Order: sequence, then structure tokens, then C-alpha cells
Amino acid sequence: MAPSSRFVDSERAALADLFTELGPDAPTCCAGWTTAHLAAHLVVRERRPDAMPGFGAEVVLGGGNPLTSWSHRLEDRLRAARPFADVVGMFRAGAPAWSPLALPPLARAFNTTELAIHHEDVRRAQPGWAPRELPADAQDALWGSVALFGRAAAGRRGLVLRRTDVPGAEKRYGTGGRTVSGEPLELLLWASGRRDVARVTVT
Repeated sequence: MAPSSRFVDSERAALADLFTELGPDAPTCCAGWTTAHLAAHLVVRERRPDAMPGFGAEVVLGGGNPLTSWSHRLEDRLRAARPFADVVGMFRAGAPAWSPLALPPLARAFNTTELAIHHEDVRRAQPGWAPRELPADAQDALWGSVALFGRAAAGRRGLVLRRTDVPGAEKRYGTGGRTVSGEPLELLLWASGRRDVARVTVT
């Protein structure tokens, strides 16, 4: 199994365990979302292909568009129809065989960042959290996936994302702008909008 696949599997198991430990009403770093909202989002994402355009539209257009509204309605229906423990069980089981996200290459491409970010969304919303020490191959997998978020975070000002755990490793978007330094997981959180909990240095 590829290192990134092992990382995705371990993130899924750890996040499912955390959902079970905290229950449905714990806060997350996603504004207005509890653990019940986040678990439903992850299940709908893997089991309802008709929801995927809405998730993409939310990244590009923001909330309030018809595609995103449909995706959120599907999440609400799942939360209303199934007990939280069932939803967590569905998430733990992963994408069903008929889902595009059951294909290993797509699972690695779409779940590496998704599960790492949302795992931290739950962890870092709880009192007394501390950064995790991830193995080098996990940080490498996240570093390889950070480009999409970095490009969006750069805007017109430009941006440099610089790894602090590997000398000389950086990604540049545009010219000038800010330099943000940290480990790949922290850079991913910063670039995806979790700037109040990302442990980075901005210069």
C-alpha cells in the first residue's frame, strides 16, 4: 500500500474514533458545524455523487449557490434520518464500491487533504489541543496536495509556502507577497482558511 493510502486510512480511523469519543454536539473549526454536521458531510461526499458539484462550487463561488445548497440539504437529510453512531459507522467503512472515491487513485487524490483538514477541524476545536507529530511520509503526501489551496490563498498578492521540516522546500505562487513557513499540515490548514489554529510563521 502506498504511504499516502496508509495515511488516508489512518486519518479515517482516527477521525471516526474521535467522532465516537466526542459525540454529535462537539464544536469544530467549521463555522456553525458540530461533529454531527461534519460527519454527515463526509458521508454524503463519498456516497452521493450528485453532491460533489456543490462542494466544488462552494470552494469557487462561496456558499449560497444552488449547487451548494443541494449538497447541504443532502447532509441535513442524512443527519435527520440516521443516528449519529450510524453516520460515523458509514464514514468509518469508507466509500462503497460503486462510488468514484472507492478507486484508490481518486481516494488518494481527494481524501489526503480532506481527511487531514477535517481531522484537525475536530481536534483543534477542543480544549487543550496540541499539534500532532506526523511521520515524514505523511507530511510529504500533504505537501504534494497543498498546491490547489496555495494557489487560491495567494490571490493577487502572491505567496510563498515554505516547509520548515525540509530545507529549501517551498512553493511559489506569483511574485512578491507573503512567505508562510511551517510543516506541510500547518501550511495546508493556513492555506485552507484555518489561520487562527495553524501553527505557522508569516513574514
